[in-house]
Amino acid sequence: MKPSLQLKIGHQLTMTPQLQQAIRLLQLSAVDLQTEIQSALEANPMLEVQEQEPACDATTEETSETDAALHFYAEPDPNGEEFTWEVRLGHKREARFHESLGNELETLNSVPVTLQAHLLWQMELTPFSDSDRLIATALIDSINEDGFLTCQLDDIIATVQDTITVDTQEIEAVLRRIQQFDPLGVGARNIGESLKVQLEHLPIEFPWRDKARELVTHHLELLGKRDFAALRRRLGLSMEDLHEVIHCIQTLNPRPGTEIGGKTAEYVIPDVYTYKKHGKWIIELNPECMPKLRINDHYAGLIRRADSSQDNQYLRNQLQEARWFLKSIENRNDTLLKVASCIVEQQQAFFELGEEAMKPLILHDVAKVLELHESTISRVTTQKYLHTPRGTFELKYFFSSHVNTEKGGECSATAIRALIKKLISAESRQKPLSDSKLATLLAEQGIPVARRTIAKYREAMSIPPSNERKQLV
Repeated sequence: MKPSLQLKIGHQLTMTPQLQQAIRLLQLSAVDLQTEIQSALEANPMLEVQEQEPACDATTEETSETDAALHFYAEPDPNGEEFTWEVRLGHKREARFHESLGNELETLNSVPVTLQAHLLWQMELTPFSDSDRLIATALIDSINEDGFLTCQLDDIIATVQDTITVDTQEIEAVLRRIQQFDPLGVGARNIGESLKVQLEHLPIEFPWRDKARELVTHHLELLGKRDFAALRRRLGLSMEDLHEVIHCIQTLNPRPGTEIGGKTAEYVIPDVYTYKKHGKWIIELNPECMPKLRINDHYAGLIRRADSSQDNQYLRNQLQEARWFLKSIENRNDTLLKVASCIVEQQQAFFELGEEAMKPLILHDVAKVLELHESTISRVTTQKYLHTPRGTFELKYFFSSHVNTEKGGECSATAIRALIKKLISAESRQKPLSDSKLATLLAEQGIPVARRTIAKYREAMSIPPSNERKQLV
């Protein structure tokens, strides 16, 4: 084949470093953005944190261009139809939403005590022999976060047999001693054994102690099935007495390990605030999510024109990157505020009336109003939180699919879940509503929903089925 030249015409999307940076910053959460800003401050000498200035009267304070660009707010016009956009100038607003937080740095930064550490500490205070201490250590290592032993006793024997020779009876004896540790019932092999240990430590004169121990030892499966008629026959109790026995069991902890340690609480930093003032919903960015940045005047002044030295070129590049970074943050805040304002405008019924008034909303609806791409809306609503009078919600919470009503309207999935929760909360404890009955009640309100959809929504809200919600009184 002879070599030849061919001319082809095509389209190719090229993303500049500035666009890549803007997209990356747009999808970062408030915590990740603070980390990104800190990295930029450490890497670029042209960037610096603007010092906090004392609060003064808003009519006399002068605000720099960079500082002003980070204080956006939006509110509807007097007719309530459109949102007007301005840049709020003036002194830094008082953090009204953070007055009740207090100074709890020591608590936030403390290392939580784990269940294993708590049990090992008690083991050290217990007069064990060397062999029993080795067995106890192996047992404690096999206890999960709920407080249950997750392995067989033969596995414990295999673990310690290279050091000592033991049998099952000796391991059982050590396990019974561990089950007396705090919290009571830890180290049990199932819920029944844990409840039995806790009941044995109640005073003998405690009402219904013996019947409760008989129930958890022999009839716990019937209690799980809510088969109260069978329980009455097996225990020989009246309905009122059975209720007292069950109430006694309910005072116990079926997962004793959860009393110690547990997961570290995750604190959410809201990116946007909304509140009602003079009949209008105000939307503001949280100024505490990020430090105020600006260009360092001293280093910027070192740049000399017509100087192509390596040092001068380095300063020029850093200055350009700093400007790009500030512009990307400004664009991120502007886009976030616009999206949040559009959501508040679309979902005002939710803020006024609650979940049952939530309207159907999808990404395309917001993208069409703001003339942005759906991918941009998706990025800006991920891990971004809105603080409202009804609580703090991720922006994605306000998006949901719809169900057509019999009157030709639409009902959001969030509103349907709220209605299901409301119906279940008002149901009879002796005769809870089945999924089919819930579907019938919603249909009577003009919202046709299939039974399997009801089951899906109920499971998503961690609500058990009707047979598990049944109670005596």
